[in-house]
Amino acid sequence: MLDMAMFSAGLASILSGIYFLFLPIGGFQGGRNPLYGVVIFFERHTWVDIHTWASVIIISLAALHIPLHWSWIAKMTRSGLRSLIGRGRLNKPSQFNLAVNVLIGFSGVICTLSGLYFLFEPAIPGISQGGWIFSRPVWDLIHTWSGVALTAAAILHFAIHWRWVVKVLGKYWVGLLGGSSHAAQPERRSVKVQVEEI
Repeated sequence: MLDMAMFSAGLASILSGIYFLFLPIGGFQGGRNPLYGVVIFFERHTWVDIHTWASVIIISLAALHIPLHWSWIAKMTRSGLRSLIGRGRLNKPSQFNLAVNVLIGFSGVICTLSGLYFLFEPAIPGISQGGWIFSRPVWDLIHTWSGVALTAAAILHFAIHWRWVVKVLGKYWVGLLGGSSHAAQPERRSVKVQVEEI
């Protein structure tokens, strides 16, 4: 259930982020905004609300998701470090999976921190003019491109685990349509990690 909620919130955040990637500015801008008045499904302020609250939800769910999978994270981190110092060797699929997850973690932290800047910016007097650590345009660039990296890594993550995703979705649909409670609670399979000792 947690994974399904994260997927739904993440999809809403990504789709609304793509909207802002292609329509970065709002308002008439004295006639300098050629996309002024363009409506894609919703008004701009609605897209802002979707992006903001979907992102808040996914941050909250990630705070639950990480502790639940901490043993796997610790195991993969140890295996990766052992591989880097030459005391072990991860197989190629595990190396790629680890790299994708590191990219998700790194870009996710940066995207979250920059997103929190924009979330709390209106509540902090003077921050819009002077900025905090960076100026507002720099924060905007950081948030945009960390979000692009996070989206790309998330797509790769689902491509790696697509069989598991299809299986989970199928079993959840069976549960929603009146299947057994056992069918609605699929067992998650981890990516097999091979470590060769040297």
